[in-house]
Amino acid sequence: MKIFANKPAGTRAGLFFQLSPVAAGCAVLISAMSGQVNAQTSTATNAADAPIASVTVSGIRRGIEDAISVKKDSSSIVEAISAEDIGKLPDASIAESISRLPGLAAQRVGGRAQVISVRGLSPDFSTTLLNGREQVSTGDNRSVEFDQYPSELLSGVTIYKTPDAALVGQGLSGTIDMQTVRPLAFGKRTVAMNARAERNSLGSISNAKATGNRFSISYIDQFADRTIGVAIGFAHLDSPVLDNETGLYEPWKTDGRPGVPAGTSLTDGIKSVARSGRNERDGLMAVLQYRPSKAWNSVLDLYGSTAKREETANQLEINLGDYNGGFTPGLLYNPATTQGGVLTGGVANNVYPLVRGMYSNRKDDIRAAGWANTFKLNDITVLADVSYSTAKRDELSLENNTQISTLSGTPFLDSVTLRLGAGGFPIIAPGRDYSKPSTLFVRNTIYGSGYGKTPLVEDELTSVKFAANFPLDGFLSSVDVGVSYADRSKMKRQPEGNIDLKGAPSTISSDLQYAPVNLGFSGTGMIPSWNVPGVVAKYMIFAPTDTKDYLIAKGWDVNEKITTAYAKANIDSEFGAVTLRGNFGVQMQRTEQSSDANYWDGTAAVGKQVKPVHDGKSYTDVLPSANLVFGFDGGQTVRLAAARQIARARVDQLRSALDFGVSNVDFKPGGSGGNAQLDPWRANAFDISYEKYFGTKAYVAVAAFHKKLVSYIYTQTKDYDFSKFTPGTIAKTQIGNYSAPYNGQGGTLKGIELSGSLPLNLVTPVLDGFGVQASYTHSDSSITIEDPSGSIGSKIPLPGLSKNISNLTLYYEKAGFETRISQRKRSDFVGEIGNFAGERSLRYVVGENVVDFQIGYTFQGGPLKGVGLLAQVNNLTNSAYETYNGDRRKQLEYQKYGRTVLVGANYKF
Repeated sequence: MKIFANKPAGTRAGLFFQLSPVAAGCAVLISAMSGQVNAQTSTATNAADAPIASVTVSGIRRGIEDAISVKKDSSSIVEAISAEDIGKLPDASIAESISRLPGLAAQRVGGRAQVISVRGLSPDFSTTLLNGREQVSTGDNRSVEFDQYPSELLSGVTIYKTPDAALVGQGLSGTIDMQTVRPLAFGKRTVAMNARAERNSLGSISNAKATGNRFSISYIDQFADRTIGVAIGFAHLDSPVLDNETGLYEPWKTDGRPGVPAGTSLTDGIKSVARSGRNERDGLMAVLQYRPSKAWNSVLDLYGSTAKREETANQLEINLGDYNGGFTPGLLYNPATTQGGVLTGGVANNVYPLVRGMYSNRKDDIRAAGWANTFKLNDITVLADVSYSTAKRDELSLENNTQISTLSGTPFLDSVTLRLGAGGFPIIAPGRDYSKPSTLFVRNTIYGSGYGKTPLVEDELTSVKFAANFPLDGFLSSVDVGVSYADRSKMKRQPEGNIDLKGAPSTISSDLQYAPVNLGFSGTGMIPSWNVPGVVAKYMIFAPTDTKDYLIAKGWDVNEKITTAYAKANIDSEFGAVTLRGNFGVQMQRTEQSSDANYWDGTAAVGKQVKPVHDGKSYTDVLPSANLVFGFDGGQTVRLAAARQIARARVDQLRSALDFGVSNVDFKPGGSGGNAQLDPWRANAFDISYEKYFGTKAYVAVAAFHKKLVSYIYTQTKDYDFSKFTPGTIAKTQIGNYSAPYNGQGGTLKGIELSGSLPLNLVTPVLDGFGVQASYTHSDSSITIEDPSGSIGSKIPLPGLSKNISNLTLYYEKAGFETRISQRKRSDFVGEIGNFAGERSLRYVVGENVVDFQIGYTFQGGPLKGVGLLAQVNNLTNSAYETYNGDRRKQLEYQKYGRTVLVGANYKF
């Protein structure tokens, strides 16, 4: 099968694993550590009788060592980040910190890492927990948008690549567990403050400034003879939304345009955009811990965040599909340049460009509470946990369309010079001047006067869990048993409609104008920008509705009730010099899923066309799992893991909503929509890992994984029994075509991971303070999917799968001074992009190479002791985001977000 972009001639394709520079670096790291570090370990052993010096490790190295301890001590294959590591990394959100771990990759949305792929599978296949509890989301699906969780409020993150039977809420590709602090784990009162100012290199755009800020404060204390602990944290973010971008209409076509050679692949439109806005987020965390004795520990966790993202796409847009509103003459390319059957440029004559304002205002609210009580009853440990979380997304999308014309509507057609290609902004050079607001009329343009939407999503999850641990003697050290129940409901509504003029066409008044926008990056020149909501309020009428026939199916409710029971036996034994620990067990999940929605029956009497539809099913999965950890001399560990895994279908795929109709020609029913009868994705997984540890200071690891997906979910068209929809219609048969997600055949996913972390003073004292962390993952899959409603072709690779992912961090830390540079890199993949229709769209995404840098100094004594100063640059190389239509020459989007410079101070006491 063809994988992503066409490969250059002469590319060698026979190797399963091709060594990248980072992979080579990991190999060298392993070699160096097995030689030089072992030599130093031997020297240390021989000097065991020497006096012991106490060394306090802090900062970057403490975070790394804490994370290594979590990885080393776990009975599962995991990756981890500690609190110091999160606080020190130059990242805007927790997602960017997570994406630096082996086998994980982030997809950028609006310039920020927002969703995470684990081991080559899309976010659909993983689950996210907060303190061990599954979380709601503000999107249409289950996958959490990580930029809603400030890194400053988290004490650590653990990613479980292999599950055990007691892991409730586990995912198929992995389980991401974010943790907040436990105040009684701190030895004393701790207060930490952080403040940073930022500036984006793109500068101000329209009404959006290039500057922003973020600050946080955390307070941790203990009372009543250390029986009560309190932790409170607050984090604020105010960051500019700025980018320069171009976009081409999809799909690329070969249906011909005047002046273009027959059979040429071309696009129906193009636009140049400068985006402006603000991204604001406030997060609050609180923990109350009560531990009156060793027999009872009670923890109440509270979390809340409010995020608001307001932005406007200020753009010039041109229809190239031989449509200019019906004016004459029509489209003519003269000249037209092509290469290899693809349009690469020319002059498009007689087009009618628009200057548009596309406004979005999205507000997300997340609230979560959990109360866990742990009791020691003699040797038995009992856990009772109850939790509740809710999320709400409230969104407003508006558009204004303007064109150059006279008041009476006389058009001014244009000739636009185009140069198209990959790896940069296309050139879009109009012949006319579009910078004058006095020539642009808000009117019924070739794209209408405007359109708007008001999507609303609400998600609610209640769960309760009871568990117990029974200690044993012998080969089995203990047994865990437990049961949990979760009730989740999610709803979506999407009223929308035309934005119509109140009166005659008009130019936009000066009081609603913002600063002109420079689209020079694409050769387009200056265009006006304006207050889109203000223009709608002054000149237009917007009355969104969800009661029209074509909107009925956009609303839905989905409910899931999941009962989980498990039993797990824990192993802790020795066989001579070899230790064995781990677990084996089984988890049973009983799922009851249902959906309620409406559909439109056009054959019914007026006032009765909207009819309810309910659907759902129940199923049970038995999920055995085993994790075995063999410990050998010299800090060597071998891990084996096998498990049956599942991931429940996307929530929006489970909707019962559908568009239904009966043909007037063959009188057959047909429709499209969701499928509340879906089974989950299911897979059988096997993992093996070799790890070499040098205390908690350093490690190297080589891991391989293999997943056999025995089922997958594809959008397909199948025969469907419409008997419950056809009574009273003109249908002459009950069977018709229904396009929806269906369960289908799966396939294999396999890969290998190399990773290591090394302070270089273990190699030579000359490099004291220097260190390196590196990882490389290669993944491959036999699975391809179809997307009939999409535009990127057939036999599409797994969404989220980058064949090659690498991460590299170099750091130096000594005597209060610290600096680090981090790179995360991934090859091309298929991403899931939200389009204007509010639906998921698949596109090929060009692989990314994002570099961040940080430098700082923390005062070690004197009146400023504990004060740290820092400067950092995010996206140091201004890495672009680019998508394409299956062939790199057929670009769809090219975006640059600029580099962000931050300066600030930390204080901890």
